[in-house]
Amino acid sequence: MARPGPGRPRTRPVRLVADKGYSARSIRAYLRRRGIACTIPERSDQIAGRRRRGEPRCTLDRSVYRRRNVVERCFNRLKQYKALATRYDKLARHYQAMVTLACLQLWLAT
Repeated sequence: MARPGPGRPRTRPVRLVADKGYSARSIRAYLRRRGIACTIPERSDQIAGRRRRGEPRCTLDRSVYRRRNVVERCFNRLKQYKALATRYDKLARHYQAMVTLACLQLWLAT
């Protein structure tokens, strides 16, 4: 549904890919209510609890989860720039310019 009035249109993600730290029943229920698919591996204590209760395990789309690693590595390489990691810039446009420069430098280096 389009947003009435001016402003950015509301968007909803199709899928959320997260690590085990976000594997909670409440988070999964919230995403289900909003119609957002999730790819979150279960923690070992959650797997044991499901076995005890006789519930099926959550399926994990491994091909989608593997692509998450590319994004994590990109953030890791960007954090090597001290100005990005500590956010020295006060203005958002200066920070955005530094992110752009860092991305260009990484792109040209590869």
